[in-house]
Amino acid sequence: MIAVRLRSLSIKNVRNLARVDVTLVPRLNILFGDNGHGKTSFLEAIYLVCTTKSFRTAKMSEVVLHGEAVASVRASMLEGHEEREQAIGLEGSKRYVTLAGKRPDSLASYAVRSPVVVFHPGEMVLSSGPASARRMLLDRIALFSDPSSMDHCRRYSAALRARQRTLETRGSDAIELGAFEELMALHGASLTAARRKASEHIAEKLQRSFDRITGEHKRIEASYKPGGSEDPEQARQLLCRMRDRDRHGKNAGSGPHRDDLKIKLGGYDARIDASQGEHRAITMALKITELYCIAEARGTCPMLLLDDVSSELDLGRTALLFDFLRETDAQVFLTTTQPSLVDTAKFGPSERGEFLVRNGVVTAGRAAC
Repeated sequence: MIAVRLRSLSIKNVRNLARVDVTLVPRLNILFGDNGHGKTSFLEAIYLVCTTKSFRTAKMSEVVLHGEAVASVRASMLEGHEEREQAIGLEGSKRYVTLAGKRPDSLASYAVRSPVVVFHPGEMVLSSGPASARRMLLDRIALFSDPSSMDHCRRYSAALRARQRTLETRGSDAIELGAFEELMALHGASLTAARRKASEHIAEKLQRSFDRITGEHKRIEASYKPGGSEDPEQARQLLCRMRDRDRHGKNAGSGPHRDDLKIKLGGYDARIDASQGEHRAITMALKITELYCIAEARGTCPMLLLDDVSSELDLGRTALLFDFLRETDAQVFLTTTQPSLVDTAKFGPSERGEFLVRNGVVTAGRAAC
């Protein structure tokens, strides 16, 4: 399987990175330095130019350097023998993207071109926190097997908000409720179907990923718990019947906004019974599974962004992770405050590179051990 490679990156005014121009190596890129100097922002810039989104905030204005009006990221990509340039510009809450110098047909078509998977400490809620984090995981995987799922999710969410506003301001007999419910039922059914398929892909691969990161076999299962129906008519009828309840409940009682991905470890609900160490292992296993699922759907191994992963795993699991990184085809970007914990011995000299990040400046150089 071929892998997508980020060859060079130009960043302007992203967080505290005022100006960065750097050439990357094909396998393991280590970003080291003290906290608060821009390592995570560098990963965020990669994620932005690949997906048009940030993994740290939903507000694009927060990504732009204070005192500046615009930010941009430009990347040179290599996939097999194909070279291409991708770019994103941010101005307030607006995003402008180009692919090979042209505007793409849609954000979804842009977002699947250079697949990327990110792990950061905030994702520890993936196994222990609210269902919203797991819905986002399902949506990221669904995007690559069914790019239209992004549009269904957007349209469903807009209709959901409009229906709720109408219920609260005009009551359950408002004539326009029927139109909003038709839209919710149509797009919600398609989104439910896409998430179900994504959950099936996760369930197929999660045990392999968990075994890989833990070095032991403990039964782990993933199952989809839909909040709505794949049958548009059934979904519409249920919404109609629940109008009075939803008016006072402040949200629709059914629909994919209530979906969840249930994880069981050793036969028990992992969210309730897993230990802190097990939650870390489950989260890392879910990220490896995300990589497997996207690689299978896209036919290309994604890039892997790991933010301070050594602080979240014990030494044994960290060693197993680096074994996995060496065996996968992924190009890896890893941040750390302790370069000595990063096992680079299994990567050849031309496969690895070290970059010091200090006060928003990124320079190539070996880490002091």
